[in-house]
Amino acid sequence: MKARYKYRFYPTDQQKNDLARLFGCVRVVWNDALAICKNSDKVLKSGELQKLVITQAKKTEERQWLSEVSVVPLQQSVADLGVAFKNFFDSWKGKRKGNKVNPPRFKKKTSKQTARLTRRGFSIKGDKVYLAKVGIVKPVWSRDLPDDPSSVTIIKDCVNNYFLSFVVDIDPVQINADNQSIGIDLGIKTFAAMSDGSEVQSPDYSKLDRKLRKAQKKFAKQSKGSNRKNLTRLRIAKIHNEIANKRSDFLHKLSSKVVSENQVIVLEDLNVSGMLKNRKISRVISQQGWAEFRTLCEAKSEKYEREFRVISRWEPTSQICSDCGFKWGKLDLSVRSVLCVSCGAEQDRDINAARNIEKVGMGHRHDHKRTRREGKTAFVARPDDLSRITALPGR
Repeated sequence: MKARYKYRFYPTDQQKNDLARLFGCVRVVWNDALAICKNSDKVLKSGELQKLVITQAKKTEERQWLSEVSVVPLQQSVADLGVAFKNFFDSWKGKRKGNKVNPPRFKKKTSKQTARLTRRGFSIKGDKVYLAKVGIVKPVWSRDLPDDPSSVTIIKDCVNNYFLSFVVDIDPVQINADNQSIGIDLGIKTFAAMSDGSEVQSPDYSKLDRKLRKAQKKFAKQSKGSNRKNLTRLRIAKIHNEIANKRSDFLHKLSSKVVSENQVIVLEDLNVSGMLKNRKISRVISQQGWAEFRTLCEAKSEKYEREFRVISRWEPTSQICSDCGFKWGKLDLSVRSVLCVSCGAEQDRDINAARNIEKVGMGHRHDHKRTRREGKTAFVARPDDLSRITALPGR
């Protein structure tokens, strides 16, 4: 399987100028090829586009400066555009799983800049990396590369940090699992409730979120194109980067712990796009990173040879007692604990849902008639329904 290893590096002033020229050429080639594709009546192949936007463009006065950079990242830029169009068409034809993919868009100078090099455009010499027509850079090797990389992507993010992202072939890791399976119910304040009874709290983004709101209000009032507005834009990008780093660190550590300790990981398919339509909780939901956590669990399950399963979003996991299978119906979000009238067990809402997620994912369902999908749902439990509810702490 393939994996990415990302390292930060600090270029010199001359290398920053060379990289800016490289990013600019890659961006121009992408935009020129995209404009040709949009104005063309037929689908052009990657080789035809390369002749138009690279080979022939270098002979003109307007694009002769394309010769100042390596041709490898320019060719890869056109190839990446072809892959983007293929993903777009396959998505709308139903050949690609997941949500619909948007068509390729023109690249901006203020967005994240990337340039991909194959083995023809870079080489590793000891602890240094040679980049064609850029020079030798020394990344911060936080970990060793397991094998020779097949390609490297030079990245400059919105806050002017530089990274090298290597693509490497790795072998699966053999680690014995402590548990057979685990079900995970994702939430907001409690990020993950596990079927073993443990809970993981979400990181606190409130302080950074206040800074972000304040900076965004200031940005909206400043004059367009001014230096102060550009400085505020960089500040907003830094806050976003800090939130993303904090979230990524949390998700990587949690997903590694979950995957390494359990043989089967079961999650619920959440309708995140539908939840984001609720204006009251959309900002909080977007900060959690549920989709990123699912992606990390799925990728690391393949790495550690684990089994990753996702159950349907229509399973009534919060409406059924995980001990006896009694179906008490829908619950108000303020209801956090329920006393089952069938078996008398007091069930925490999130832990009970996690246990039901594990049972459904493992194929173990209660045989009671009231757990069948075709059965009618009971009435909604209300906070004043004391015969069924035992605790109502605020979420």
